[in-house]
Amino acid sequence: MKNYQAIFEPITIKRMSLKNRVVMPPMGTNFATMDGTFSNEHLAYYEQRAKGGTGLITLENVCIDYPLGTNGARQLRMDNDQYISELWNFNEKMHAYGACTSVQINHAGASAYGLRLNGVQPVSASTIPSKKGNPQPRPLTETEIYQIVEKYAQGALRAQRAGFDCVEIHAGHSYLLSQFLSPLYNRRTDDFGGSAENRARFAKLVVAAVRKAVGPFFPLSIRVSADELLEGGNTLSDTLAIVAYFAEEVDILNVSAALNDNLQYQIDKMNLPDGWRSYMAKAVKERFPDKVIVTSGNIRSPKRAAEILEQGDADLLAMGRGLIAEPNWVNKVATGQEALLRKCISCNIGCADHRIAKARPMRCTVNPDLYYEDAYKFQPVTHPMKMVVIGGGTTGLEAAASAAEVGVQVELFEQKSYLGGLGHEIARFPDKRRIDDFITYQINRCQELDHLTIHLNRPATMENIAALQPDIIVNATGAQPLLPPIKGLQEQLAAFDRSVFSIADLLGDMEHFQEFDGQEIVVIGGGAVGLDVVEYYAERGAKKVTIVEMQGEISYDGNCKKIRCSCSCQYHTARSKKAKFRG
Repeated sequence: MKNYQAIFEPITIKRMSLKNRVVMPPMGTNFATMDGTFSNEHLAYYEQRAKGGTGLITLENVCIDYPLGTNGARQLRMDNDQYISELWNFNEKMHAYGACTSVQINHAGASAYGLRLNGVQPVSASTIPSKKGNPQPRPLTETEIYQIVEKYAQGALRAQRAGFDCVEIHAGHSYLLSQFLSPLYNRRTDDFGGSAENRARFAKLVVAAVRKAVGPFFPLSIRVSADELLEGGNTLSDTLAIVAYFAEEVDILNVSAALNDNLQYQIDKMNLPDGWRSYMAKAVKERFPDKVIVTSGNIRSPKRAAEILEQGDADLLAMGRGLIAEPNWVNKVATGQEALLRKCISCNIGCADHRIAKARPMRCTVNPDLYYEDAYKFQPVTHPMKMVVIGGGTTGLEAAASAAEVGVQVELFEQKSYLGGLGHEIARFPDKRRIDDFITYQINRCQELDHLTIHLNRPATMENIAALQPDIIVNATGAQPLLPPIKGLQEQLAAFDRSVFSIADLLGDMEHFQEFDGQEIVVIGGGAVGLDVVEYYAERGAKKVTIVEMQGEISYDGNCKKIRCSCSCQYHTARSKKAKFRG
């Protein structure tokens, strides 16, 4: 803890005192019930993060104008007083662990969840959809704008009555206020469009109304896309000028980035470095030095987190997906357990693709239980048991550690000289290096366990398994690459002095397989692995990369294809300019 003291310094904002600088930002979950209330699992999910030491828990964005303002398949509501009692219950649970609470009040505008609108046209600043392919919205009238301003005020007052310590207004990420702020969406010619001052007018009215509703001593935050990172959108300089129109009444500026059509910079893709957005926060801090500034963006390392604070780039650190993966991040860092941090790998599969593209409840690739975390450890085995695990990849390591933690005697056999299996191999791709963070965590976790013995360079045989007399055998040997069953493929290629390689060949000798500058490469298979190979070579001097896929679309079986992250999805199509696709 002494090395990261900046993370644990308390801070007081108006009448809210935070015990540390770590914030859980608002993230949709699809955990709410269909009537907009909490499920038991939903509350348990937040409770784990509060129990883990987080200083400020921000409840995911809550609907203040139903149904026009709603977003997500399942969203919490606070558009009338009947929801206050449940929100009060939420706050009591969070406060019991010493966490302060905030809630993000939001209107989705053109990003509204269409199935809940029952055919009603969504609303926005203009007729520009908030995402390519989304339905066309209709412009709000001035009367409707003022009605929505009042709904924000009512929502904020309900938040205060429900026991929240702070309230946050969402003015970024292609939601309604963002749709007015951004010239990409706002084509109005009245008092709410055109100049920066006019585009900021709606947000300014909302901030003023909320401040009047909650009074002068209640902390007020606003989240903005500081740089929209799209041609024709607001730049960082533009946003600094816009925020000046409503900053006076605000206590906290939550600095985010991007819009719907470049979601990879909003829900950060894997290859972006830790704290990459902190330069934006620094610029906002310099322009508004009396405000509390929040930054975010793949913050995983305690060292990097402390640096951001020590350098004065920001005052608070928002760790979204990092706290999904590791709810005990604060407590582990505080107690010197940095080696046991289960860091988010920014794959965006369970948290984003599940929720946004598939309308499923949120999940996490590296954290199997978002609700009850390590509750299984409280139910140790009652009789001696032995387990043999065959394979030391991510599955084998997880099975071995989980069993050993409840008292099972585990022997793990790995025929290679290292652990991690295919996950470790894939992490050799430059843009996939974060995957190794999870494997490092698994290895460190295994090393802490007395009931677990790992045998490297030792294939499992019938003899050595039988000698151990296990009660349970886990086969975690993984998958093997396979060449497509194309008749005469090898012979035809050999005749033209061409070769066929598998993903295992590539990963096994990365230096050799970088020697394809100026050559033409054909990748067979447009799933996750194929797209990784396409991106790798398209960015390393290949003359042309062609991908052949038997199904009707690229990454049909891939996760995150609509999230455009860096884990083998649609993002590769946009980025790999030299790639050609064949169905």
